[in-house]
Amino acid sequence: MKAFLGSMTGRVFVTLLLGILLTAALTQLLADAERQRVIDEFRDLHNLDRAEQLIMATEIVPESARSAYLQVANRPGMRLEALPAGQPALAPAPTEFTQALAARMNKSPANAAYRLQSLAARPAACALAREQPVVFGLLRMKWRGTCESIMVRLRDGTPLMLSVLPPRSATSPERTDYTGTIVLFLVSIAFLAYVVARMTIRPLKQLAQAAKDLGNDINHPPLDLTGADEIRQASAAFNAMQARIRQYIFQRTQMLAAITHDLQTPLTRMRLRLEKVSEPELQQRLIGDLSAMQAMVREGLDLARSMDTTETMQMMDLDSLLDSVCADAADASQRVSLTGSANMAMLGRPMDLRRCLVNLIDNAVKYGQSAKVSVDRINGAARIRIRDAGPGIPQAELARVFDPFYRVETSRSRESGGTGLGLTIARNIAEQHGGSITLANHPEGGLEATLMLPEYYPGK
Repeated sequence: MKAFLGSMTGRVFVTLLLGILLTAALTQLLADAERQRVIDEFRDLHNLDRAEQLIMATEIVPESARSAYLQVANRPGMRLEALPAGQPALAPAPTEFTQALAARMNKSPANAAYRLQSLAARPAACALAREQPVVFGLLRMKWRGTCESIMVRLRDGTPLMLSVLPPRSATSPERTDYTGTIVLFLVSIAFLAYVVARMTIRPLKQLAQAAKDLGNDINHPPLDLTGADEIRQASAAFNAMQARIRQYIFQRTQMLAAITHDLQTPLTRMRLRLEKVSEPELQQRLIGDLSAMQAMVREGLDLARSMDTTETMQMMDLDSLLDSVCADAADASQRVSLTGSANMAMLGRPMDLRRCLVNLIDNAVKYGQSAKVSVDRINGAARIRIRDAGPGIPQAELARVFDPFYRVETSRSRESGGTGLGLTIARNIAEQHGGSITLANHPEGGLEATLMLPEYYPGK
């Protein structure tokens, strides 16, 4: 989960999910508030109609029968009854409902005799309704509808008290279980967010994979120009960059090959002429320098080829390759031993990997007199360790020895041979196979090179 949230897909997914949920919740809250406002307005208008009808109907009933009539006419939410004994306290100012009802009752000159005044005391049911919250959609709030007492003086002077009470639905009944609906909504939103995140990130992952493939195989097929306009433009630019790099590497390799070919002829002539030098010591020195020049030219070309190989990837048995390389080294009178096995078939270029192993073993024998090769598997990858018996390398120089033509003065010199390209070539080949090479001074002495090779490199 931590890896998913740390990825771009996870971050886009969480951002979309939270954004959609917050937007949906805010929209629902605003809709609930608006619906509650509309319902309150409709209820007030309905109460005004009921109050007007109740007052006017009561007035036409004979005074002796009004008490019996009101007992039948009164309904929940509104009551009209005789004014209690004594003079009730009036409110400082009429309420909005009282003003609206008075305007309705006195809208014609014939009804102008109605007198309505708000009372200071409110019905007990008002306080009870306001103490119990009302649940409406996602809202949970206190009921704030019209609830008051009004003194109504009929045209014949009879005082009555009109009580506008909370409706029966003011205190919310048992809530409906929306668990299934909410779960379905959340699952739908999560699925939609995940699909959008995948669609958004897929082109970026394809570009990242293409860049990874390009670093390991410059001849990898170009990207397909599909998707949105921006993605197609990025893919086209990437393909153009790959073509320019391929052309640059090809020209460089051709140039190095031409230089190597052209240098071979004069170097060969120089070697033949050196045979005629009469002084043996001078002759050997010149031949040694000439041999070093020829080796540098050959390894320079090998370095260029190690970064632009055309060998086909194929399945191969790593243990068989190691046995063959170590056997060839032993036949060449090198002190090489092999222990362990990887028991692994891998996808790779056999000739390139052979060159990589030969360079590491030759380096160990040249500067450490022997090479102890051990192989095992760790985390699904083959680990090949090549340890020599030499003096090792200073800690500060371990990373720099992979630089082309770099030499450690205490261990690499013209007398010991080498051009400083062997480790560079080996590292290039390892990286082309999704692997790596590290150097470390062994606690018991000597330098140990560790080559890690995955069973299957997904970039190929």
